[in-house]
Amino acid sequence: MAKREKATFAGGCFWCMVKPFDQWNGIHEVISGYTGGHIENPSYEDVKSGESGHYEAVEITFNPDIFPYEEILKIYWQQIDPTDDEGQFFDRGPQYRTAIFYHSEEQKVKAEQSKQNLEESGKFSKPIVTKILPATPFYPAEEYHQAFYKKNPEKYKQERIESGRDAFIEKHWKS
Repeated sequence: MAKREKATFAGGCFWCMVKPFDQWNGIHEVISGYTGGHIENPSYEDVKSGESGHYEAVEITFNPDIFPYEEILKIYWQQIDPTDDEGQFFDRGPQYRTAIFYHSEEQKVKAEQSKQNLEESGKFSKPIVTKILPATPFYPAEEYHQAFYKKNPEKYKQERIESGRDAFIEKHWKS
């Protein structure tokens, strides 16, 4: 049986966080969901209200022998504005903040090192505010949120453009 680990990331709207990870050999599954809150089995409405304490997040199941955690971290940083603690792009509120949820001490160390490397890179003039937190229960989002980029490609594309995410990524990572 192939080796499998979990990685969990919050990066704003979870619709925009699936596709960047879902296309690599060694990534078995990417699920949209909720984590970090104080109620069990939250609904989208609970999380959207900003009152449940949850982040919109993705849970990635991967084979670290094929696709190492360090590579997943590189992809993650290139999907977010790590300097914004009020949300991501046009999605505002605590449910859209960024965070890395580690599943082991090894992941914690690697996440902290990657954050430090990004801070020292000079790529951003403001401090990196993405939190690194222990993993908490992850609740899959409703089915209509899963693989949204495949089910609704036009709306997905429009969301990325209108939110400012693609322009931000182009400015900070493609140059």
